[in-house]
Amino acid sequence: MRDVKTSKTYKDRAKVAANKPAALGEDIDLSTYVSSAEEQPYQADPSQLPAEAKEQMLGAGIILDDVDRRSGTFIQMDNVSVHSSTRQEGIEVMPVGQALEKYDWMADYWWRAVAVDTDKYTANVELSQHDGYFIRALPGYKTILPVQACLYLSKVRLAQNVHNIIIAEENSEMHIITGCTTASREEPGLHLGVSEFYIKRGAKVTFTMIHSWNPEVAVRPRTVAIVEENGLLLSNYVLMKPVHSLQMYPAARCVGENAKVRYNSILMAAKGSSLDVGSRVILGAKGAGAEIVSRAITTGGNIIARGYIEGSAPEVKGHLECRGLILHGKGTIHAIPELKGNLAGVDLSHEAAVGKIAEEEVEYLMARGLSRTEATATIVRGFLRVDIEGLPPMLSAELQRAVEASEKDLM
Repeated sequence: MRDVKTSKTYKDRAKVAANKPAALGEDIDLSTYVSSAEEQPYQADPSQLPAEAKEQMLGAGIILDDVDRRSGTFIQMDNVSVHSSTRQEGIEVMPVGQALEKYDWMADYWWRAVAVDTDKYTANVELSQHDGYFIRALPGYKTILPVQACLYLSKVRLAQNVHNIIIAEENSEMHIITGCTTASREEPGLHLGVSEFYIKRGAKVTFTMIHSWNPEVAVRPRTVAIVEENGLLLSNYVLMKPVHSLQMYPAARCVGENAKVRYNSILMAAKGSSLDVGSRVILGAKGAGAEIVSRAITTGGNIIARGYIEGSAPEVKGHLECRGLILHGKGTIHAIPELKGNLAGVDLSHEAAVGKIAEEEVEYLMARGLSRTEATATIVRGFLRVDIEGLPPMLSAELQRAVEASEKDLM
């Protein structure tokens, strides 16, 4: 079996790219972080994990006291997996290292969607990998309940390097909720995460990611999805807690006819936070479609909200919508919507708006008995509510709960 973890080709490419700066976002000095942490014991029953850890994970949508409400569970603390299990036939959840040993064909997916030499962060994941999760739906199987995965950072100043592989085989359907969080409320840390999605013909993946970091953590995810004929990726991202620095620009390549992708993001930047977040979709097959919707609020931090849709095949359609709200008269939002058409007949559109809460809207609600704070909160709540077509009720409730839990911080 080919050992992709120690493949000389990947290692050599990663070494060349180890000092290659990222094209976007603040450059992070990796030498200021440590690469190892104490081993955490495996826990067959995740409800027995420390109470503080469970509380932090719950804030990121991860339920450990009632895992029967999930089709599968994966928990990684720092460097290693401390729990993985499945509760439904046809669904696989395990550490990615275990999957590499179990399946020869994993070599066909390793660094196929994301290039190992994209930048120094992908290079560091290859050179200092700390496992990650493997989630797969077998052909024709559909999750009854969501699969959940958590990447938890507990050691101070650790650079956590993870590589995740998600595969939805033909005509399968998966709903996944991932939560990323940290034990410390104020100590530095770094999360580097590579995620590769493979959505086969007729498959559907709903992927909801909730980040709940702290004001000293830097985060650099690198994600690419390959969507085949009649496949669908519905990706939702929520960040409502302070983070020091976040830069992510997930991409999807629609390579099969009528492949569809929808990205939804809800962002909040507190004072001291710097967010550079966006989504890219390449519509490379006939009839492919994309929708990117972003809601961004700053209470003093800086946000760059990007969006890019490229049409290079007949009868493709794409729409990009970015809206930003500046509260308390502070902070910056820079919306960068981009469209690129490479042939006649593509249908691409965008709309972007950045502003403040209209005083007349506040006064209207105050005239109906609300205080100024209540009126402002009502408007913000409506602004952040994004209708996500096709989202299962349980995931929709989790998404809304994550937003509502941060309302006090916003106000």
